[in-house]
Amino acid sequence: MKTVKKILRVKGSKVYSISPDATVYDALKRMADKNVGAMLVFEDNNLVGMISERDYSRKTILKGRLSKETAVRDIMTTELVTVHPDDDIEECMELFTDKRVRHLPVIEKGKVVGIVSIGDIVKSIIDYKDFIIEELENYIKGKR
Repeated sequence: MKTVKKILRVKGSKVYSISPDATVYDALKRMADKNVGAMLVFEDNNLVGMISERDYSRKTILKGRLSKETAVRDIMTTELVTVHPDDDIEECMELFTDKRVRHLPVIEKGKVVGIVSIGDIVKSIIDYKDFIIEELENYIKGKR
């Protein structure tokens, strides 16, 4: 089974982040510009949380807050579920299910080295299944 490290090799380890003092509106605009559903929140180079589209919908809109007047720190998730680059994707799938999260920061030696989403994991599983099917077809046809 693939590891988080292998997914990051394909996907890349680019992490988008924002300050906890930024407005929710600014965070949403940046997420839209980067086509991501979540961003990490750093303060003084320390990971202090994550803001996601889910945080926005549940903690801003549904509570009658205004995104241009609400700070990221007021709605960000601070109890983060993280993974290590050597973790396999089955462990990630269990975390997505058990913890009801969609994004996992990847931490190595206390430093953020990437982020994986549920979509990244699903894509990896599909790619692996396609590879296995192709290998089996080639074996059956005598090409290997």
